[in-house]
Amino acid sequence: MTDGKRVLVPLAEGFEEIEAVTVIDVLRRAGVEVVVAGLRPGPVTGSHGIAVAADAGLDDVDPDGFDMIALPGGMPGTTNLMEDERVLAAVRALHARGRPTAAVCAAPMVLARAGVVGGVAVTSHPSVRDRLGDADVRAEPRVVRSGSVITSQGPGTSLEFALALVEELVGAAKAGELARAMVVAGAS
Repeated sequence: MTDGKRVLVPLAEGFEEIEAVTVIDVLRRAGVEVVVAGLRPGPVTGSHGIAVAADAGLDDVDPDGFDMIALPGGMPGTTNLMEDERVLAAVRALHARGRPTAAVCAAPMVLARAGVVGGVAVTSHPSVRDRLGDADVRAEPRVVRSGSVITSQGPGTSLEFALALVEELVGAAKAGELARAMVVAGAS
């Protein structure tokens, strides 16, 4: 593991598989401890029928023990995250401590519901850009960093998003090393 960095990835039924698995995989490749927490016990099924085994139930983790929360999008996964007070409380707690709160695709709506993106530059899937409250919504770039908030647009930006999370947690050198090892377009 790298400097003991820990990331919480809550999974709700109907999550976007590419977004979740890409973030989990790339962060783990970087040596970051990732805890996948299901909203309910047992495997969590994504929006395309792929089940993922959670490491823990959300009730069994303490958000204060994490350096970041990363939210995958997908529908109805995002709606399920938005309606879960435990997820909203975790987002608020980490944000209040200055810890990164990250969301991709439709999941920036969770950050908006939690009240942490007022006036903050964010991006999201084009279909939900009008549902981000009083955030400063951007169509570009594909990954937007604004203070401790990191957002991205969808399944096609998942690798860029995951590498941005690596850069945030363990540095640009590690993110570049991973990009080269994974033969990411544009990596040198």
